[in-house]
Amino acid sequence: MTATELLQSPAVAVTFGDRVLYPLSWVVPVFVVFSTFGAANGSCFTAGRLTYVAGREGHMVKILSYISLKRYTPSPALIFNGILAVFYIIPADINTLINYFSFTQWSFYGLTALALIVMRFTRKELKRPVKCPIPIAVLVMIVSCYLVLAPIIDKPELEYLYCTIFILSGLLLYFPFVHRRFSWTRRVEANHHALQLLMEVVPPEKNE
Repeated sequence: MTATELLQSPAVAVTFGDRVLYPLSWVVPVFVVFSTFGAANGSCFTAGRLTYVAGREGHMVKILSYISLKRYTPSPALIFNGILAVFYIIPADINTLINYFSFTQWSFYGLTALALIVMRFTRKELKRPVKCPIPIAVLVMIVSCYLVLAPIIDKPELEYLYCTIFILSGLLLYFPFVHRRFSWTRRVEANHHALQLLMEVVPPEKNE
């Protein structure tokens, strides 16, 4: 493939397969499908359990840390992530969805690396069973900043603003229900027994 063909191809791997693997060029899109389903499966497992741990540690509402009695899975956390996924696919445009997801994912990767660096100097007394080297955290933060800012600088679009507003809207729930825990929010959180019975979930056992 020439440089022009490489840049003009809508799917480089498929074009390469047509040139090199013909008549077995169908192998490339089939394995892309397998890879997509594998990534989606892994995301379902990890995203739900991240939400579950956040609820268990008090960073999100407590109901998200409950476990299903029948399947021993964090059902509320998985349902919550499913609802978020529905919001993400509303635009019905795969390119927009990729931009949304990539922007959000790398923003949080960069913020996580930044938090690690800050806490390494401000919370030195914390026990760290697994210690990440600072240069790796710095490298991740730099790469994240590039992957977040480069598309915006190259082609500014309103979808990045919408995505940022969607992320910040989480503060509307975090501030009253988790950070400050006003009296009315405690009453609302305490009255989730109907939801608990509906999903047949219970609080996790505490392992001290």
